[in-house]
Amino acid sequence: MRLVQVVKMSGTGNDFLMVDNWDGKFSEADLPKLTKHASARRVSAGADGAIFLEKAKAPGHDYKMRIVNADGSEAEMCGNGSRCIAVFANQLGRAGLKQVIETLAGTLHAEVAEDGRSAKVQLSQPNSMELKEGVDVLGEKADLYFINTGVPHAVQFVKDVAAVDVKQRGAALRYHEVFKPKGTNANFVQLLGGNAIKLRTYERGVEDETLACGTGATAAAICTALAHGYSAPVKVHVASGDVLTIHFSPEKAKKTSSRPFLEGAVRTVYKGEYYWE
Repeated sequence: MRLVQVVKMSGTGNDFLMVDNWDGKFSEADLPKLTKHASARRVSAGADGAIFLEKAKAPGHDYKMRIVNADGSEAEMCGNGSRCIAVFANQLGRAGLKQVIETLAGTLHAEVAEDGRSAKVQLSQPNSMELKEGVDVLGEKADLYFINTGVPHAVQFVKDVAAVDVKQRGAALRYHEVFKPKGTNANFVQLLGGNAIKLRTYERGVEDETLACGTGATAAAICTALAHGYSAPVKVHVASGDVLTIHFSPEKAKKTSSRPFLEGAVRTVYKGEYYWE
């Protein structure tokens, strides 16, 4: 049995187990095993995944973020996770209020509020945006936007997100042949007017609906601006009831050359020891 020091954090509903791996005490093989063991709901600590803070390998960075999904797969990055680790790194004294983060998706820039209750992160440059028209999803034709905001996202506009079976429809999109081989996250967006939208997201790796998704909120906001003329910043109401604010340039977004900012609350839920058997 190993005792693991963990901090549970929630980024507007995305919950993570934060682990300081600065000295490399957890090996490469440990990361997926520990995450799968600890992330299980009801029988373990429970989380959408674990985030490991490590020494940066790239010069000019404060630290490296490693995010492992609940199923043990490693993600390129995570919007809400990057906001959580920014607060976590500041709590540990590994970085100040303004930070430069190394991820598999590139360099992120973060800024932590002085009270430590929120953080703003500049995400990687969106790319690969395209409209896929008339895609067959569970026997129905759907127009889907696809964009990579650090990780791949499909976006479908619907009249009422409450009426969507997110687990069934999300899984159908996540594994759809048009998104092979890596698959995609699936986002369902309802227009609210006033530059606000409501969002529900199915996340690959978690393989279920999550209460929030930062890169999904960013993808949804940019697609909404391009498809429906919304202006930035866009307020994204996520399933947790919280609101994420997405800052970007709609003009530059047409060429996906604008690096958006994701802003929202971060809550430290608890600090403790996890028994890993």
